[in-house]
Amino acid sequence: MLRREIYDERYDEFRAAVRRFFAEDVAPDYPSWEEQGYPPRDFWLRAGELGILGIGVPAEYGGLEASTFKHSAVVTEEAQRANIALGIRVQTDVCMPYFLEYTSEEQKRRWVPELASGRAVGALAMSEPGVGSDMKAMTTTAIRDGDHYVVNGAKTFISNGMSADLVVIAAKTDPAAGRKGLSLLVAETTSEGFERGRKLEKLGLRTQDLAELAFTDMVVPAENLLGEQNRGFEYLTNNLAQERLSIAVSAQAAAVATLERTTEYVQEHGNGLASEQGTKFELAACASEVAAGQNLIDTAVDAHDARELSVADAASVKLFCTELQGRVADRCVQLLGPEAYSRTSPAGGAFADARVTRIYGGSSEIMKVIVSKDLGL
Repeated sequence: MLRREIYDERYDEFRAAVRRFFAEDVAPDYPSWEEQGYPPRDFWLRAGELGILGIGVPAEYGGLEASTFKHSAVVTEEAQRANIALGIRVQTDVCMPYFLEYTSEEQKRRWVPELASGRAVGALAMSEPGVGSDMKAMTTTAIRDGDHYVVNGAKTFISNGMSADLVVIAAKTDPAAGRKGLSLLVAETTSEGFERGRKLEKLGLRTQDLAELAFTDMVVPAENLLGEQNRGFEYLTNNLAQERLSIAVSAQAAAVATLERTTEYVQEHGNGLASEQGTKFELAACASEVAAGQNLIDTAVDAHDARELSVADAASVKLFCTELQGRVADRCVQLLGPEAYSRTSPAGGAFADARVTRIYGGSSEIMKVIVSKDLGL
């Protein structure tokens, strides 16, 4: 595949260690984790030991020294290569930035080493029943009462919700102010009044747990406020470019892996399928699209590490790569036929996993709105 090289030798040793981790420590037990719906605690601790959970975290807080978003992209590529879907990116790319950017020194020392080591799992609680991620319409409240907040409300579709120890909760501290009254609080899941609801059954990504959370008069110390009160909307939007790039990297890596597995299958087990012109045309078309997506991803990752990736550019990359992932997965299932229409088939599993990437982190339609605004439309 035609690709510009953005990973120098600094990443080779890390990639090799991550590849071994997925092959030796994860893959043998992964089917049972998929049945359970989330990985065991040992998985998080081992990932922490390797530095996977400390990407982008300063070494003084237990992070992976001199790491960049490229390290996260390496982890994502190797996970897709191993046909593994876990909640690592939720911890490193989605949650960790809030603990690094909006915490006091005391908060950093209290929480970041726990997350980087895997002793604590993080989650971001935004979406609500019947509301989705419309922050203006959120009904969860956090009312200040002396030295603490009293939190009431419910969240749904929360990734890592069943495993989480620390949850960043978006709540209204000034319910009459709409988005301008939104704040972020860190709640420990051992807090009285915190309750996990259902583990939600999904079409795909079955080992990346998704849960409902509820808060009933839950007391959160005022010292657990992230940043300043009523600036939560600003903080949430500031990390959207990285969150969407992370989704795009995963989508692209999944497309690469699906194409490679399908090509290998038709060559080794296709009963002459590889020699048919239709097969060649379909896989050639996929390969061309995948090469285009890879170069778009690599350019975006470089721009992000240089702090030059705009919100509109991140939206464009997510739009292209998630739609690409869906097309490649669909064509590979169509090519392989009925036996691929199964969760146990790598192509079928990829098809099921692909669908949600065009929804979460902002749907394809929202990405089009952002890109069209950037065009001046």
